[in-house]
Order: sequence, then C-alpha cells, then structure tokens
Amino acid sequence: MKLAIITDQHFGARKGAEYIHNYFKKFYDDIFFPYLEKNKIDTVIDMGDTFDNRRNIDLASLEWSKKVYYDRLQAMGITVHTIVGNHTAYYKDTNEINTVDLLLKEYNNVIVYSEPTEINIDGLDILLLPWINEENRTQTMEMIDKSVSKVAMGHLELNGFVATRGHMMENGMNIDVFDKFDIVYSGHFHTRSTNGKISYLGNPYEMFWNDVNDPRGFNIFDTETLKHTPVNNPYRLFYNIYYEDTNYKLFDSREYKHKIVKVIVKRKTDQKQFEKFIDKLYNSGIQDLKIIENYILQESEDFEVEETENTIGILNRYIDESEFEGDKTLIKDILQKIYSEACEVD
Repeated sequence: MKLAIITDQHFGARKGAEYIHNYFKKFYDDIFFPYLEKNKIDTVIDMGDTFDNRRNIDLASLEWSKKVYYDRLQAMGITVHTIVGNHTAYYKDTNEINTVDLLLKEYNNVIVYSEPTEINIDGLDILLLPWINEENRTQTMEMIDKSVSKVAMGHLELNGFVATRGHMMENGMNIDVFDKFDIVYSGHFHTRSTNGKISYLGNPYEMFWNDVNDPRGFNIFDTETLKHTPVNNPYRLFYNIYYEDTNYKLFDSREYKHKIVKVIVKRKTDQKQFEKFIDKLYNSGIQDLKIIENYILQESEDFEVEETENTIGILNRYIDESEFEGDKTLIKDILQKIYSEACEVD
C-alpha cells in the first residue's frame, strides 16, 4: 500500500495574505490532489503544523483551508491522520488544546493525535509522535521504549539535522532514542535532510527567503518496502535576480508575476537603464521587490565568503570560526530566530 505524507502546511501564514494562499493553492490544485486521484491514494499522514499561528486564525484562512484542502479530502474518501505540531498547540507545555482538534471536528475522515499513539495501516505498525513538551515527555519516552513499531513518524526536534539551510540543530533530542526503529520520518524542520534511518521530509512550498531553490513537495510512502519517494513542487515564490548591466529589453520578466523578487546589483553603470529594468519588473505584476545595492562584501584575509552561501550560513560559519569564547550555539539560535522573522513578508 502507498500513502501520502505531508507536513508543515502552515495554513494562514503571513496573516492569511491572499498571495500566499494563492501560491499554496496552486500546489494543491496542480500537484497534490491530481497525484492522489491518479494513484488512488486513500490515506494521508500529516506530520504537524497544519495551521501557522498557535494563538489564532482568521476566519477567511479557516474557510480557505476547508474549501481548498479538507473538503476535497473528505469528498475523495481519504483518511487523514494528523499529528499536533508546535504551531498547532495553543500552549507550549501541552498539546491538549490544539487548532486541528478544535477546528476540524466536522470531518469524520480526519483523526487528530495529540498524544503518542500506535496505529496500524495495511498491517504496518506506525508510532505517531506529536510535538514533545513538558507534559507529555515522560509518556512519549515510555511509548518509544515499549513500541513494537518498525516506523515512527512525528513532529520532532532532533540534533544533527538542518533546521534551516545553514543552521544545524544542536539543542534538541539525541537521535539515539530512535535506534530501535527501521525508519523515522519527521516534520518541524522545513528543509529536507537525512541522517541514517531518520529523515526530515520538508514542507510543501517556499515560505521564507531562506527557502530559495530548496526542494519542496510531499512524499509517497510504501508500507511494504518502507521507502519514500518525493513528489516535488515545481512552483517557486522567491527569486534572486543578479543585475549586471542587464539589458532590460532582452530580459523576460513574465515569470516573476505574483512572485517576491530580490534584485542584487553586482554592476550598474547606467542608472537610467537600471530604472527601466526595475520598471519592467514592476509592470510584470510582481508581489514584492527588494533591491540590494551594496553587493560587494568586504572580506578579511581570514574569512572568505562563497557566493553560493546563504546569509544564515555565512553568519553561522563566521561565529564558528571566530575566537569568541561564549556560547556559540546560543548566539546562532538567536540569530536564526531574528533572521527567520526578518525573512517573513507581510
């Protein structure tokens, strides 16, 4: 049997902005649902953070999520196993009050798991692990210890995995806890990464500037082979454009309609030609534009910046290579949070 795994959908992101939901909808309309229908998938496992804001969701976003996602799953007869994530738990120290359980009671095909639970799908035992917090930590560890499941799926924060590109998690759980399982899949981190038998599968679409060119989509899991196959989302939201006296007449701006664009100026010798280039971008119907004028980086002899590195990767490497004797992990975590907030587009 083959089932779909999706995680970190974040309905209601960017305060329910229409452009972000239009971008999400294109993925569901063109990629997700056509694949499920064509391949007769009747089971979906959602590994957490279905909604974006733990404290509130506007009515328009809730209506959108039901119309675009849940109504269609119900109409197709698809069972959804949903794990509570940190974004859908109202309190940080308990999963008892959570968005998915409160808002989706009308759907008899949606099963919500706020506590660690073993389920059986097509003869395969699977341990589902919602967000681990102060209240359920002991129960979770006991369930892991006594579990007979070959597979665990959860919303986990594990050491040694890429939280976002350029930032490795160092303050989470030790991966040795999951040695007994054949396969472990997790949501929470949006970037795909694998370490041995443990894989973070990544979220369906770009949400931050740090996601540029990072593969996104959902996965198909085979209950017989215990293998997963990514189904990639070809649609992008964020684009970097490097301007090097680019001929605006030859530049095709059509692909940037409704996109969030950053123009990085590497060479500009004619201001009027540059302004015409920018005007062409604006006229194409872009969603948002940022212009980075001072691209030239002053590098010391001891620290060189690679053009392929992203911002958070550069910052983390600089901290690692510095002679600062404080808690570098703490500093990197603080920078990561600040950077993630700065990357958000309202």
